[in-house]
Amino acid sequence: MKLTNLVIILLFAAIFLFPGFCLAQTANEINIGIWVSVFSKDKVLYSVKEVDKLLAFCAKNNIKEVYIQLYQSGRAYYDSKLAPSPKFNEMKSEAGLDTVAYLAKKAKAAGIKVYAWVNILSLGNNREADILKKYGDSILTRDQYLDYSLESGKSDADKYFLKENYIFLEPGDPRVGEYMVKIVSEIAARYPDLSGFHLDYIRYPMPLPFSVGARFARYGLAYGYGKVNLERFVKQTGLDPLSNLNNRFKQQKWDHWRRQQVTDLVKGISQAVKSKNAGFLVSAAVIASNDRAYNSAFQDWPYWLETGAIDYAVLMNYSDDLQLTKEFSLAALGLRGNKKIYIGIGAFIFKDNPHGLAEQYRLVSSLNPDGIVLFSYDDLSDKLMNSLAKVN
Repeated sequence: MKLTNLVIILLFAAIFLFPGFCLAQTANEINIGIWVSVFSKDKVLYSVKEVDKLLAFCAKNNIKEVYIQLYQSGRAYYDSKLAPSPKFNEMKSEAGLDTVAYLAKKAKAAGIKVYAWVNILSLGNNREADILKKYGDSILTRDQYLDYSLESGKSDADKYFLKENYIFLEPGDPRVGEYMVKIVSEIAARYPDLSGFHLDYIRYPMPLPFSVGARFARYGLAYGYGKVNLERFVKQTGLDPLSNLNNRFKQQKWDHWRRQQVTDLVKGISQAVKSKNAGFLVSAAVIASNDRAYNSAFQDWPYWLETGAIDYAVLMNYSDDLQLTKEFSLAALGLRGNKKIYIGIGAFIFKDNPHGLAEQYRLVSSLNPDGIVLFSYDDLSDKLMNSLAKVN
């Protein structure tokens, strides 16, 4: 018998007789990614040197995916004709070229996937966002007291709730979907060397403490009461969420409606992206607690996976509590079906605790997710990366 045939037989025997052998190999092949924010202290997109530094960092640490923030708070950090892009113009002026295109092309040649990270519904504190100038405040979501998702509203809610303190667009307003489809389509057309899109803030605002649906609207703070969204719901159902949701059936109808608006937005963006390039992948950064995501933020990401609206979800599992990390991860992995789940780890929590990061990384890896994404590039010191290298 030839030696090569013997090796093949032994390999198959190992896989079938010792399943752990296969799992160990799979664990070593987990895709590792990093988020790179527009607020990066290294100003990654401001010079070829910094882009090359990022790619060298990825190569050294076996990082195969980069999530580069290109649209944040209504501002474009790419070559845009649709949204204000003073920062991109500044980057291009300093670098002497379009560093987004440079990054995407060079990464692709190196076997590293680059995804356009896009903040969909949050405008941060940007009152000068193009979409606001275009449509006015009617494009924003409101709570049941008709206040925007910023502090200092007209109600007493500020006394009892911690708001996200950002203004959010209303997903139930068709103008929002039309605008965001144009944004992602522009990015897709401009940068064909990208591997796809990463959708962030694609949900309703989440104040603390959080409520769980319209049934508890009297006691909590919830959103979706944007002008156009209310009008559409009233027209379709004859129900007014501000006055006559007086039984569980009506309340559930309103909750399902809001959840569907977010889902429809995800589907619309995903379809637009894939119409530009069928090979593009679409992922979303999602809330780790499925219950909170479903009932409070109306972000039904397991359904997005189930229906193929996204190719994979990235769980924002930011905690230094190992047991909580484990429980959220296992719950999410049980919902992936035939799609994929990546686990996001908050490296920023462990800046001074390399052992803690290594311990969490080891735990998450042992659960065999489809990928691990580290938040963020700025927080990944040599000390932290050395601690992770020891895990492998």
